This record gives sequence, C-alpha cells and structure tokens, in this order.
Amino acid sequence: MELLFDLCCFIHFISFSSLFPLTEMGRLYEQNFFLECPSGVVNEETFKEIYSQFFPQGDSTTYAHFLFNAFDTDHNGCVSFEDFVMGLSILLRGTVQEKLNWAFNLYDINKDGYVTKEEMLDIMKAIYDMMGKCTYPVVKEDAPRQHVETFFQKMDKNKDGVVTIDEFIESCQKDENIMRSMQLFENVI
Repeated sequence: MELLFDLCCFIHFISFSSLFPLTEMGRLYEQNFFLECPSGVVNEETFKEIYSQFFPQGDSTTYAHFLFNAFDTDHNGCVSFEDFVMGLSILLRGTVQEKLNWAFNLYDINKDGYVTKEEMLDIMKAIYDMMGKCTYPVVKEDAPRQHVETFFQKMDKNKDGVVTIDEFIESCQKDENIMRSMQLFENVI
C-alpha cells in the first residue's frame, strides 16, 4: 500500500513538472513505460530493442543510441520514467524554442555546445539507416552528405565550421519545412 502511495505521489510530481495532465501521466506509466521497463528505468540496449520495433524496415540502432543519450540527461547510462516523460513532454507539448533546444542537444553529440558537420552527418546517416533501403523514391547513397552540406551552409552563418545554438535556432525558425515538422506530434498522446 505504501509503495502504491509513493508511486502515485511520484506520478503526480512528474505531472506538475511536465506538460502532461495527471491522467495521461498515469496512462503513460502503466500502459507504456512500466510494461516495457518494470524496474522503472531502461538501459540503452533495451531502449534500442524497443525503438527498433517502430522501424522494422531499417536499422535504428545508431539513431536510438543518439536518442537515448538525449533522453539520458544526467548521463548515468539509463533513462528513468522522469527522464523519458520530460523529454517526451518537450517533444510533444513544448514550445518551438524548447523543441529546438532539445533537437540541438540531440545533434550536439559530444555535448560541447556546438554542432559540427561531422555530428550532423552522423545523425543524418542514422536517420537514413533507420528509414531503410526500401524508401520511395529510392534514396541515393550520398543523400545524407548532400542533405548535411545544404543545411550546414545555411546554419553556419559566420562560416567558422560549427553551428551554435543561436545559429541552429535561427536557421530552423526560418525554414518552413522544419517549422511544420515541429507541429506534427503535438497531439499524439
């Protein structure tokens, strides 16, 4: 009984810290997170296994690694329910600024405050791998590199070889396709 009370208090607390109502928070925990991760945390390998179920036609391993690191905000090698909900809260219900900050954190693989062309290419290759080889139209082998060249030129305003958070946000806000994609998942849960 005490454990149930503690769980309810925990879910209530996270609900206040996130952008999810209490009912959705309970449903997220009971019907999703707890079923897959009864210990209350998920390690990277389990995260990759779960994530791969959403992309059976491709290899999501590398992208899931990057995504796991973005959710693992305290860098302890596991994602707690709180880590998961706070990230999901931003992605699904956050402001454009919050979503872009989160995306920058995803692209900043080494967490030095900058995105390099190599980091952007690593993420882009991982996305293309995740989507699989059976896309229509067929994706050319050098598509990720071309994509990165185009975006990096737009984003690296001062041409110093790195993209800062300010350059990233400004460039994304000026791109209609990126701004439209920011709204795709707003009412998923």
